[in-house]
Amino acid sequence: MILSDYKDFQRQGRILGIDWGQRRCGIAISDEKRDFVFVRPQINIKNQQELLTAVLDLIKEEKVVGIVIGLPLHADGSDSLTTTMVREFADSLANNTELPILFIEENLTSASAEEEIGRKTISKIKTELDSLSAKIILENAIAMLKRI
Repeated sequence: MILSDYKDFQRQGRILGIDWGQRRCGIAISDEKRDFVFVRPQINIKNQQELLTAVLDLIKEEKVVGIVIGLPLHADGSDSLTTTMVREFADSLANNTELPILFIEENLTSASAEEEIGRKTISKIKTELDSLSAKIILENAIAMLKRI
């Protein structure tokens, strides 16, 4: 179920953070106490069904209790074409799991992730950037959850 408010989200347990992309999907997981966030290998996307299956498998493996998905909005807060695709992915995920799903605005997470990566080769950046973005998305969501 897609939630509109952080107040209705689980208070304990592992959270899955997702940075959705058309070709690659960044993944991060929190520990049960939500003190730490760990990157996982990104999922290279062949099609949306394979992505959905991979995410559902990860949810079971990691014993996830909730999901946070980065939502790419325009600077004025309006939806983009990518925003629509992210919402469609979240809808299909919600139709296949009972876990609560939250969106968090993801503006500038890729820039922050690039700073964290530092000077590396293009191929190294491509393999790490999306999951580091997912880590930042999840850390931001956890910070918001802890404030409530």
